[in-house]
Amino acid sequence: MLPRGLLKEYSQFLAILLRLMDVMAVVLGGLVAYYYKFDGLFLTTDYQNALITAGIVTFFVFSFFRIYDSIRALNFWQHLVKLVPAVIAMLFVLAGLAFITKTGETYSRSWFLLLGGISLAFLILFRCTLLIILRMMRSHGWNERRAVIIGAGELGEKLLEAVQQKLWTGFQVVAIFDDHVLPDSSTLIRGVPVIKTPENISAWLHASGQTIDEVWLALPLHAEKRVKKILHELRHDTVTTRFVLDIFGLDLLNHSLTSLAGFPVLNIRSTPMVGVNRLVKAIEDRFLAGCILLLISPLLLMIAIAIKCSSRGPVFYRQKRVGWNGKEFEMLKFRSMPENTESTSGPVWAKQNETRATRVGMFLRKTSLDELPQFINVLLGDMSIVGPRPERQYFVEQFKNEIPGYMQKHLVKAGITGWAQVNGWRGNTSLEKRIEYDLYYIENWSLAFDLKIIFLTIFHGFVNKNAY
Repeated sequence: MLPRGLLKEYSQFLAILLRLMDVMAVVLGGLVAYYYKFDGLFLTTDYQNALITAGIVTFFVFSFFRIYDSIRALNFWQHLVKLVPAVIAMLFVLAGLAFITKTGETYSRSWFLLLGGISLAFLILFRCTLLIILRMMRSHGWNERRAVIIGAGELGEKLLEAVQQKLWTGFQVVAIFDDHVLPDSSTLIRGVPVIKTPENISAWLHASGQTIDEVWLALPLHAEKRVKKILHELRHDTVTTRFVLDIFGLDLLNHSLTSLAGFPVLNIRSTPMVGVNRLVKAIEDRFLAGCILLLISPLLLMIAIAIKCSSRGPVFYRQKRVGWNGKEFEMLKFRSMPENTESTSGPVWAKQNETRATRVGMFLRKTSLDELPQFINVLLGDMSIVGPRPERQYFVEQFKNEIPGYMQKHLVKAGITGWAQVNGWRGNTSLEKRIEYDLYYIENWSLAFDLKIIFLTIFHGFVNKNAY
């Protein structure tokens, strides 16, 4: 995996341009829809306000769907898959605002639906047009920057592949230098010639017959002396020089480049829950947990009565679990076993054909209804709605030495549901696969990803063959 930010200055410019184009597409879609519906372009004040609001909502909502993170030469269907959920979310937000402000009756429902459909068409059209223009610019050399890679190892090859995939950057790698290639070698990597590293790189750049804009050093981290020698050779040149970090062999999680007291730092393992992300996650958890608890309160009361009638003991079962940063918290569940069952057996991993549960408890486990009190944990700040499932300290001590990367799942709050659970990795299934999915969630966290998991939980997260 290549370090983030290598082509940041170019991708950021394109992302800003696309944001403005997306807002323009939605506003234009609203105008066309208004013309089709009302046979005129003189918008009333209400519809003018609606289009302004739609543009603002588009600017913010689309960001949560990460459609600007990696803009490539996508085909029609790939653009459609990315844009459809974003447009639907935008329409839901607009409908919610109309409901809250009690202005829903002011607007035509058919205009609202046309706004979504026509806007989507313009969004795809604008994107395709932009990519065609960028390709035309590159074919004429207007958007082209030539680069040389020093180092033909795995890092250099991966770097070349990434650049060739991101055609919109306009970079063209014209040569790869390597110390271990014969002088008359005709080796090619992805169509780019690999040549013996010149004795004087600066002299080669001037004698190559073409303008070289950048030099990328794809060398191992231990090649410090080699890097210093190359920088010394290029000291009189104005060519942009970049050192690509060789981090293939490192165990990375949510990695990024940052600055620490003025020093450039590579974050190898870090939590995504910092700054704005942490605030967004907290608002999401508290708001959704509060709404869900209000909606399911009659169900909670019914379950509590059933538990009380079926066996002696408290309604809730409280258990110490390991959560964020490896700290323990008291997790709530509806009691599904007779009281003090584990006082003699000790911690036991739940398995199929469980015999310790009561009749009501077996039903609650099969339907995952025993987990509902954890929304209280979410309100208290101990858990999130979405995140890796927490375990007891006994099992954490056991698994952390058996499963690579196990402790990294504690870089975020434990969740009621998660990416592993909606993909069927729960109960007595592969812990390795569960951790793999948990770490994927941490690496790729976003608000949109959380909402997707919550949506999938409704259909795949409650009743599951591995729930027992």
